[in-house]
Parts: sequence; C-alpha cells; structure tokens
Amino acid sequence: AMRHCFIYTPASYEVDLNKRYPVLYLQHGGGENEYGWAVQGKTGLIMDNLIAAGLAEEFIIVMDNGSWTMPRPAAGERPAAGQQGRRPGMGLPSGWADGFMNTLVNDIIPMVDAKYRTIADKEHRAMAGLSMGAMQTKAITMSVNDVFSKIGLFSGGTISAEEAANTPGFKETYDLVFVSFGGREVENPRGGVDPGETTAGLKASGVNAHYYVSPETAHEWQTWRRSLYQFAQLLFK
Repeated sequence: AMRHCFIYTPASYEVDLNKRYPVLYLQHGGGENEYGWAVQGKTGLIMDNLIAAGLAEEFIIVMDNGSWTMPRPAAGERPAAGQQGRRPGMGLPSGWADGFMNTLVNDIIPMVDAKYRTIADKEHRAMAGLSMGAMQTKAITMSVNDVFSKIGLFSGGTISAEEAANTPGFKETYDLVFVSFGGREVENPRGGVDPGETTAGLKASGVNAHYYVSPETAHEWQTWRRSLYQFAQLLFK
C-alpha cells in the first residue's frame, strides 16, 4: 500500500552532501496521524532553534502514521465483552503494536536508510512518541533489541527497573530512557504509581534514565512540545 510520512532534515543536510545523520522515529498519539508532530508539534521549529543555539545535535526525524484499530468481530457477531468503546491504554490486547512494528522495522526504516544519508545502526537510531505513540515505542523497543538505542516516552507510561531487568539485553542496548508528563497529569497519577519514582528506580538500577515534568500543563501538545525540546538535547551526544 502507499503510505505517507513527514521527514525533517537539518538545514545542513542540503549543504554538506557527504555528512550522514542519526535518526529519531517520532510517533503521534491516538486519534491522530503523521501530521500531528509536523504541524501541531512544531517539530521543525523546535529543532531548527535548538540546533542554531548549539543545544542539540543535528539529526533526521521521521514522523509516520502509527494508527491502529481494535479487531472487529466477524459479520453478524457481537463484540467480545469489554471490547466496546475501548481506547489505547485501556485493556490493550496482546500484540496490539505488532502491525506497526512490522511496518516500521521492515518497511519504513529500510526506506529511510536507502533514500536518506543516515547512520544506519542502532546506536544512531532512537524512537519516541506521545501517549499512544509512547506506548507503541515501549512495546516495540522492548520487543526488538537490534534496532534502537534510545527511548522517549511522553505522557505514555514508564519503564520500571523490574521490566528492564526482565527484558533480555535491555541495559546493554539502551543508553538513554527519557520519560515525561505534564504537571497536571502527575498530580493524580494513574493507579497511584508515581512515574518519577519509577524512573528514579530505573536510574538507580544502572540505566541512563531522565524524568521531565512540564510545568502547569496536562495531556496536551504544550507538554509534548516541551518534552521534545528536552529530549532532543540529550540525543546522540
């Protein structure tokens, strides 16, 4: 099938035609598409200003469509109990991110590496996302350990020290884990789990983990723009 994505390249990409670049794969949230980060997220403006100020390394950003839907029952059958009205993050079925993971790993990444001047190894490849995109990022990066080396979760869960310990090769593979939320999101954390404490525990276990809280914002684009601003400054140093 034909697909559409946005790809950000730094200004120098068209100047030094011999230079190769790391890549961040950046995913949108539920109910959105590849336009989210490119338009509402102001990704290009954020990166251009960070690079101009010397605060971030130059890298490519790929913003693709990771939308998915719950499996539908066969014609004439009723949905399974509890399946009606379910949203991402609320009782996700096993393997829910496998479809996009297959497309990302087997189609999108090879296409980008073939058509753009990338540094095509996991040390120079990161994945991040907001909300549903963060949950996809976690599901994918904890399923494959030879594709990415940096993880960014914006308003979409955390990774605990126990999860990292139970994921083969996690500490050897990932040299950066960034977790962020809006300040109003963490006033009453889901399930009473403090994401700051969870991330601190991950850091204490030996993982290079960072935690950021966006002041006075909720589950909204200002939180995620600020998160990208902070995360980008840590990448590929």
